[in-house]
Amino acid sequence: MEIDLKKCNSCGICVQDCPLGSIRFRDKRPFVEDSCTRCGACVRICPEGAMALEVVPPYKGIQCDACPIVCLIRDGFPGACHRYRNEGGELVRITPLHPFDQVEEIVGPEPAGAIRRPLITGIGAGTTYPDCKPAPFIVKGRQRDVDVVTVVTEAPLSYSSIMVKIDTDLPVGDEGAPVMKGKRKVGLVTTEQYGSKMLSIGGVNLLTGKDGLLVAKTITDIANRKPVKLRIEGGSKLEFQIGEAPVINGRKPDNMRVGCGSATLGLFAPLLKESADEVIVLDSHITGLMSEHAAGRFAGTHPSGVRLKYRMSTPGRYFGDHGDGWGGTSITDPGEIIAGIDPKVARPGMRILITETTGQKAILFELGKDGRLREIPATANVERALKAISSSCEPSMVSALYVGGAGGSARAGVSLYPVKLTRAVHAGRANLTVGGAPVYLLPGGGINFMVDVGRVKRGSFYWSPTPATICPIEYTMELIDYEEMGGHMQAMKPFSSQEPVSPVD
Repeated sequence: MEIDLKKCNSCGICVQDCPLGSIRFRDKRPFVEDSCTRCGACVRICPEGAMALEVVPPYKGIQCDACPIVCLIRDGFPGACHRYRNEGGELVRITPLHPFDQVEEIVGPEPAGAIRRPLITGIGAGTTYPDCKPAPFIVKGRQRDVDVVTVVTEAPLSYSSIMVKIDTDLPVGDEGAPVMKGKRKVGLVTTEQYGSKMLSIGGVNLLTGKDGLLVAKTITDIANRKPVKLRIEGGSKLEFQIGEAPVINGRKPDNMRVGCGSATLGLFAPLLKESADEVIVLDSHITGLMSEHAAGRFAGTHPSGVRLKYRMSTPGRYFGDHGDGWGGTSITDPGEIIAGIDPKVARPGMRILITETTGQKAILFELGKDGRLREIPATANVERALKAISSSCEPSMVSALYVGGAGGSARAGVSLYPVKLTRAVHAGRANLTVGGAPVYLLPGGGINFMVDVGRVKRGSFYWSPTPATICPIEYTMELIDYEEMGGHMQAMKPFSSQEPVSPVD
């Protein structure tokens, strides 16, 4: 690399985005280490145009042709995608090919059907590039007395993203708010899903934008279950890792809610009736008032005269708001939810329990003869009801779905007639998996899928400075269907779980 130090303003973007960490600061100026592969990532992202690819003299290394980047890899170093390494003048795939039995424990129980499980996985397979040649591994075997074929590749997908689900009532930010990695946008907040906050990271528009390298790296880190730090513009700071509880502005929630405020009343109305004359369950979406609610009436509660400050949806169900208070609302002093109490309906000594959908916080009030509420100690019945709610809550956790579009050129590595592969996948005659894990196939055109990254072996996703994310993909089908779709029969090899499989020549 050549660095024009007159143009360089030491912004550090090249240091942050170099896929190999080959650019470092020395005396507040960047310099390039020997691990550089001339992938050109820094040239494309430098805002000052200070980076350039130098004219290379006879190079002591190997040129990798596994993707359009064509890295020049020195002995002992990996390529920009971290999949290949130069070992003594030979280009070696770092991760070995994984048969299905090596990931079965992670994927889960073997699904039924001859083509539901692949013979081998795409993990460690290498890629189909250029796409007009057969996929790197095409193997034939027998499952459930049926001849099947599995075709695998590590597909570079620019049409990809990851949907992150954060189980918590704590607010993270407004819908549509940008999700930032440092000062750069990598995604956005989408709509909430029943007790969970949803983030969309990546997508083709961000991957092909000015911060595409950082976006690709962020998607890959999340998919590989690495710890990630993000922030929501105008919202919270997030620290999370797939399979663990999130940290939101330094707070780690224990549980996600059992349901909205209305659902909580519906689930526990008999217990709540025994604990108080009136129960209010605070929730940012639907706050519940038991005496008006259908579940409360069914349990035999009587009108209390309590009016709430929120806007009514239907009797006993009120639209909440968002904030750092109880149940993810703006209410920090629980008594503030009460807009008034009708003295013609209420009676002195009446007890009002206010809690939230996790049952973690609660307060019990008693109405005095003067019409004022005073806090009293929780009774045994209150404790029993709260324990029932909290014990029914699931732990707060972060999960994610990798979303990819595999309907592009990589299909040519599977079949001479790509549209036949697409139709076979949608018809269920070809089964698509990712690292052996089942996927959900989106309806409509193309091959768009979602996969739970928690069921894919850690470290199976990569990224390339094209930029794109790289996903291990398997197509498994009956031999007769593979032949009919124009499969690369001449490249097919027999598979045995007892012997190593060599790639297609």
